[in-house]
Amino acid sequence: MVKAIVGANWGDEGKGKITDKFAETADIVVRFQGGANAGHTIINDYGKFALHLLPSGVFHSHILNIIGSGVALDLAKLRKELDELAARGVPTPRLLLSERAQVLLPHHILLDCYEEARLAERQFGSTKSGIAPFYSDKYAKMGIQLCDLFDEAALRERLATVCEFKNLQLARIYEKPALDVEAVAAELLAMADWLRPLAADTAGLLRRAVKEGKTVLLEGQLGSLRDPDCGIYPMVTSSHTLAGFGAVGAGVPPYAVTEIVAVTKAYSSAVGAGEFVSELFGAEAEALREHGGDAGEYGATTHRPRRVGWFDCVATRYGCAVQGATEVVLTAIDCLSYLEEIKVCVGYEIDGKITGEFPVTPLLKKAKPVLKCFPGFGRTLRGIRSFDELPQAAKEYVAFIEAEIGVSITLVSNGPKREEILLRK
Repeated sequence: MVKAIVGANWGDEGKGKITDKFAETADIVVRFQGGANAGHTIINDYGKFALHLLPSGVFHSHILNIIGSGVALDLAKLRKELDELAARGVPTPRLLLSERAQVLLPHHILLDCYEEARLAERQFGSTKSGIAPFYSDKYAKMGIQLCDLFDEAALRERLATVCEFKNLQLARIYEKPALDVEAVAAELLAMADWLRPLAADTAGLLRRAVKEGKTVLLEGQLGSLRDPDCGIYPMVTSSHTLAGFGAVGAGVPPYAVTEIVAVTKAYSSAVGAGEFVSELFGAEAEALREHGGDAGEYGATTHRPRRVGWFDCVATRYGCAVQGATEVVLTAIDCLSYLEEIKVCVGYEIDGKITGEFPVTPLLKKAKPVLKCFPGFGRTLRGIRSFDELPQAAKEYVAFIEAEIGVSITLVSNGPKREEILLRK
């Protein structure tokens, strides 16, 4: 069985905790897209961790963790993450890297920074992790696959071609120094011995695992609204955030993905620019941000304050639809406990007309939220161990959201820790 765990919104929904929870009964966890530009926060007996490249199954000794071919493989950051786990007492995880995964190179980060600086006030709010230049090179066939690091002559020849083009960009667009091909090659070759035991035909391994009836989790990064085809373009990421791409990024048949878990918060949050109809500002936003999660609403990678707002039924219904969600996990409902009144966005007003459909970006820019009010829960939800023990107002809030998005909410998270999750159905 292959189960995809993906975000229904702008990212930051709490997917790391949910993947970590489902991993208890899984055999393999696969990161299938994205890079180190976003993080999944997990709190367990070892402490609090923000994983950026490593799959969220690394805290389970029985799990085989795989980084698939769809991932932007930042080797320096991967090594740093592994070193941090070891330093904090986490046993060395079982980890394999797809030999077809492409390596994020130092010039990708440089180009990302230079382009954001060039754009100035028009910039995309990049994390400057090199993601857009990396995927641009991948599809322009100027990338370096992990397997290339094990053939020195071929690697040097490939890098010479790539750097020739990149140096033209650096000189003529950004007026920056040229890349030293030998220095880039030396940096990559120095890692070859470390990487060789980790590199594998992970797609073949996963196809065999599916035939053998193993349980595989596909872990997505960011969410539906950051997908370059289905999201709030151009304020999107550069890899596909949808479960449909999970089959490609992991290397399994599309028909093998039979369960798709869409994760959404009980309110909305986002890091980075782009349309966000239900967004709050001022004191209301600051209050929700401070009550959000164990350490407030701040990005796991950037540490930037997240934008926050009311739960958006329109965006989440659309997000679940494009993901093909078979079930939904609602996270962070405990963060709303301080409110006497909770609002939900149930529609968009665009040019005087109300719609429940999520529109294209030019129309989204004009949208105003149509809000429905609900009573507060009247008490903290932390410490509750059964869904039936929730206040009636909280149960009705969950039921309303479920009816609006049209997908069953099976789990409700009422705290950041692994065990703080309530089975609903």
